Amino acid sequence: MTRVALAFSGGLDTTVCVPLLEDEWGYDEVVGVTVDVGQPDAEFEEAAETAEALDLEHHIVDAKSEFADLCFDSVRANATYQGYPLGTALARPVIAEAILDVAKENDCDAVAHGCTGKGNDQLRFEAVWRASDLEVIAPVRELGLTREWEIEYAAEKDLPVEGGNEGVWSIDTNLWSRSIEGGDLEQPGHVPGEEIYDWTRSPAGDTEEIELTFEDGYPVAVDGEEMEPVALIDHLNEVAGEYGVGRTDMMEDRMLGLKVRENYEHPAATTLLNAHETLESLVLTKEERDFKKLVDNEWSQKGYEGLVDAPLMGALEGFIDETQSRVTGTVTIRFEGGQARPVGRDSEYAVYDESFASFNTEDVGDITQADATGVAKYHGFQERLAAKVLSKAKEE
Repeated sequence: MTRVALAFSGGLDTTVCVPLLEDEWGYDEVVGVTVDVGQPDAEFEEAAETAEALDLEHHIVDAKSEFADLCFDSVRANATYQGYPLGTALARPVIAEAILDVAKENDCDAVAHGCTGKGNDQLRFEAVWRASDLEVIAPVRELGLTREWEIEYAAEKDLPVEGGNEGVWSIDTNLWSRSIEGGDLEQPGHVPGEEIYDWTRSPAGDTEEIELTFEDGYPVAVDGEEMEPVALIDHLNEVAGEYGVGRTDMMEDRMLGLKVRENYEHPAATTLLNAHETLESLVLTKEERDFKKLVDNEWSQKGYEGLVDAPLMGALEGFIDETQSRVTGTVTIRFEGGQARPVGRDSEYAVYDESFASFNTEDVGDITQADATGVAKYHGFQERLAAKVLSKAKEE
């Protein structure tokens, strides 16, 4: 008996994959796997109900903690892609690993997903799965299916899908972010209304301040109350979202070269990333900060590609670990006007001395202000000399 483990959400794409895997690929049994990375409860209810209607063996795997840990790793790397925090990209390898584990535990011969051939997720899933010896199947991509065909096929097969709202927006939700795409949003010039947002309110005039505590670059507490990663993210999503923090409307360049319109909500991610970078600015030297931007950019790119276990990531993490050993302290964040603005920071590792920087003190330790005269004379010397040479050459 042959078995295939299917990444299963209970939506249209994955529901039509069930009979296709049986009829077109000849598998005797399909095992549905739904992985919890912080989706709404309604999504699990839909998946369970659809699986029951299909008489599908169904597994729900709780991977929220693993995902939250990866999100906090991304904070230490200040990870963003083209300006927005990585969410879906980081969730996919966590989901793929969980599905692969279920497939192996249940003696499956293959793994399958319902991704199209146009998006990033097919690549992120398969980067994990192709490291195993299981067959990888992508029915929607391999058969070139369209949404219209799927709806007609579901009707012919009397499949338990609610196609009525499938075509409005495509929404992906996890602990770290909520993405909204499709429908009118595919038009770059379309101005979306407030109805596309769920986590964030339209920014108003209210303000609130909170204090975030970091240890070794990891967020550990809010207003002095220690929290586990999942709880801390949930809490900040709720608090920051009330002030309209964490909205992104952008044109995103996908890995396959397609440029797409994307809308995201990420209140907790924005808050933590802003706070973390602020604390780094206090405790790291200029050279460390400059070089870390290169490291962070590479980490973010690999994270976007779903290659979180790449050898390069281990090397990058080595540098990040070294710098984060001093990223311990507190940051005060003020929520106002849709922003999470750092307004205070403190750390025992601060590369800062008020007596040196103050305008009210004459000298910097044993260095006098007059000592800067020589530096000032040399500063820009080469540029001035070059300008003179060029000017003389033009005259001649």
